[in-house]
Amino acid sequence: MLNNIKSDAQTRMTKSVDALKHELTRLRTGRASTALVDHLKVNYYGSDVPISQVANIAVADARSLTITPWEKPMVPAVEKAIIAANLGFTPTTAGTVIRINIPALTQERRKELSKHVSHEGENAKIAIRNVRRDALHQVKELLKDKKITEDEERRAEDDMQKLTDKFVKDVDGVVKAKEDELMAM
Repeated sequence: MLNNIKSDAQTRMTKSVDALKHELTRLRTGRASTALVDHLKVNYYGSDVPISQVANIAVADARSLTITPWEKPMVPAVEKAIIAANLGFTPTTAGTVIRINIPALTQERRKELSKHVSHEGENAKIAIRNVRRDALHQVKELLKDKKITEDEERRAEDDMQKLTDKFVKDVDGVVKAKEDELMAM
């Protein structure tokens, strides 16, 4: 019973850290990455589909992306989706190839992004603490139903705290790495 609670909590905490990493890949760090536009939706014959399903996205060099729609009529739709997303860059079209030049980040923008990274990290820590709270609640329920002893409850609480500390440390590491990446450019 206690092992199930612990493994469930560990799985949920891992998902929180993974969600943070996924969220931070979307942040622009001054370097071109396909993740910058992966989440965009394009109107494709009346339905919104991910941009990766209507075009090929490639990193041309450190500061530019190329997007090549598979159908010529999709060029304006993809261009419109990029502009509507308000990502801070303007696409330029040459025939069927859309090129996005990624400007260097200003120091002010880096600080804003750094604050955003810290905020996302704090949200991940809150999610991890909520998982701990849920797990401890389940342990207390087992104690109340007399399915475990008080010693087992205390040991489970200590294990949950160690697990929480480990994952909070992981979140801090991910946030620190992203902030260093932002400030290094």
